Amino acid sequence: MEVKVDLILGDSKSKLKKLPDNSVDLIVTSPPYADQRKSTYGGISADKYVKWFLPISRELLRVLKPSGTFILNIKEKVVDGERSTYVMELILEMRKQGWLWTEEFIWHKKNSYPGKWPNRFRDSWERLLQFNKEKKFLMYQEEVMVPMGSWAKSRLKKLSETDKVRDPSKVGSGFAKNISNWVDRDKAYPTNVLHLATECNNKNHSAAFPEELPEWFINLFTKEGDTVLDPFMGSGTTILVAKRKNRNSIGIEVLPEYYNLVKEQITPIPLIQLEPTNQNDPTEPIKRYSIR
Repeated sequence: MEVKVDLILGDSKSKLKKLPDNSVDLIVTSPPYADQRKSTYGGISADKYVKWFLPISRELLRVLKPSGTFILNIKEKVVDGERSTYVMELILEMRKQGWLWTEEFIWHKKNSYPGKWPNRFRDSWERLLQFNKEKKFLMYQEEVMVPMGSWAKSRLKKLSETDKVRDPSKVGSGFAKNISNWVDRDKAYPTNVLHLATECNNKNHSAAFPEELPEWFINLFTKEGDTVLDPFMGSGTTILVAKRKNRNSIGIEVLPEYYNLVKEQITPIPLIQLEPTNQNDPTEPIKRYSIR
């Protein structure tokens, strides 16, 4: 399957306006966090972050299909000894824009850097916020199923009476379980915690995340031929994974050095324009090239 990769150099706030309405199936991105990456992206202060991001999220809401999903990787920072509230403030303002805050995944960093602080422990997790335009959206849960685990060997070997029926929650939460449904199954649905190591390879970028992270969401929320957007492309991890998974992709990056870095990793291949435009031979289409 041939897939298309569109790399765009420029600021997301303006470049997103050129994308058609309802044209993207999945958005996966990690924008600069508040007061971080000052040497590369200038740094946006926590008190100005929401105002800075809302025009971008408004455009993302426009370009995302009604059946699509937006995954935002972000994390609060510590300001004057306490956690900043800018992420929570951003969630509330995005909901006012029309976004549905559907789920929150946690990225557990298995190899977080060791250290010691006087009043807290090291950070080993980040937020992956899921937003949608509508309550019903496309989701391919079977694509991210995991092995049942060792618990199944003992729990499913000899079922109790409550394991064989729909057993309501003892705390009245409304949830119920029927363990017998999982007999003879070798896979189960995953939790909303992703246990992934941070990116250790040198990608010439200060905040590259591991390929497994966007790949997991690409598997969960798209199928081959769908379009994935990363409005803060960076080293291009999302774009490269989307290409490998036979998804079309769009990457926007404001810094030329990172844009060129990704461009060098994508091999140009010819596209065939279907309309006959050769004046000498109207039956022969012109070959056009696109970054693939």
